[in-house]
Amino acid sequence: MTASFEDFKLQPFLMQALTDINFRKPTAVQEKLIPVIAAGRSVIGQSATGSGKTHTFLLPMINQLNADERYVQAVITTPSRELAYQIQTAAKQLIQHSPKAIHIGLYVGGTDKQEQIEKLNRHQPQLIIGTPGRILDLMRSQALDVHRATQLVVDEADMTLDLGFLNVVDQIAGRMPADLQMLVFSATMPQKLTPFLRKYMNNPVMEEIPVESVISPTIDNWLISTKSHDKNSIIYRLLTIGEPYLVLVFANTKERVQELTHYLRQQGLTVAMIHGDIQPRERKRVMRDVQQLKYQFVVATDLAARGIDIEGVSHVINDDIPNDLEFFIHRVGRTGRNGMAGTAITLYSPGEEAKVSAVEAMGIKFKPKAIRDGEIVDSYDRNRRAKRGPKQEKLDPTLIGYVKKSKKKIKPGYKRRIRKKISDKARMDRRIEQRAAARKERKDRKS
Repeated sequence: MTASFEDFKLQPFLMQALTDINFRKPTAVQEKLIPVIAAGRSVIGQSATGSGKTHTFLLPMINQLNADERYVQAVITTPSRELAYQIQTAAKQLIQHSPKAIHIGLYVGGTDKQEQIEKLNRHQPQLIIGTPGRILDLMRSQALDVHRATQLVVDEADMTLDLGFLNVVDQIAGRMPADLQMLVFSATMPQKLTPFLRKYMNNPVMEEIPVESVISPTIDNWLISTKSHDKNSIIYRLLTIGEPYLVLVFANTKERVQELTHYLRQQGLTVAMIHGDIQPRERKRVMRDVQQLKYQFVVATDLAARGIDIEGVSHVINDDIPNDLEFFIHRVGRTGRNGMAGTAITLYSPGEEAKVSAVEAMGIKFKPKAIRDGEIVDSYDRNRRAKRGPKQEKLDPTLIGYVKKSKKKIKPGYKRRIRKKISDKARMDRRIEQRAAARKERKDRKS
């Protein structure tokens, strides 16, 4: 039987918040892990973007916060500023109806550290969200006190590892109580994470949500072959067909993002650009403008897929298939959220058949499409030839005539007689071949 949010015994203000954000029933990861987290168990949750993992840890954590006590009770680390802002937004939505004030501290790089220290010296927040470097920096400054915190969330652990922040998280965890409840969430679980997990987690609950269960059924996955056409012009046509509400276009490199953005702007489109080299202040301004619908089109690298949450994305376009196929799930997961319809369009060239097959092996089902006369129409399955099966050997002309004659008569046993005729004909052909070979051998001996 499918669980409901009422089953989790959440406080009334949280239930009201869930109604406000139109969360009607728990996702698979929420249904499995919220009760476990509420029971105080440490958790390792492997799930991709769009699975609802942010609320999986936020709901039980906020439900247990003591609003009367002004000390740090829970810490959430994220590998990127954007992801920290995203979690902060979700947390603020959940506490807006709380009868008592719940204070959330956001600490990320690129912000005023001295101002944060001054505020922390006056009072400590109950919940901390931030990047590992800034959190540890504030702890070393003796402004942030986490020694009484009972919960630590390591979100996007694989990305934390890839960016070299795991050692910093290790130092943060080392300053927290020995009986710490640690909640680790990640899209993948690299082997290099194991020593860290073993150091801080004793018999954790491990839950892996399969890829196919985290891609919303409301998403249409379209596949379009670029063939020999210019990819820039194809994307421009896709953006100008119909009336998309908000489109995210993902490319593998910042150079490609810059090239595509420049081309689309030349065509008269207002396009936002996001990649790793953009300064934090500028990126924050762009994201604010996107949220305010000043941009209809956003071109980004995969950093945006892992750390930026944009509401109301109607379309995602993959300029190419990501080298790390896990990113495909993160990209597509930007649309079709909370039961809304979404469309994900993936472009591929004939040389990328193997990549497309690899994505399909992850549980993704594509609908083949093409652009004709200014419309997106159904196309043919690229594997149609392989699905036809082996080519059947043609019958001898004399047998074809016999088959046609027999079919017209449709008498009992005609299939058996056809098979006998075919067998007799094959036997006769073999004898003729054997006799010809024997004659050739005798002739060769004489000569």
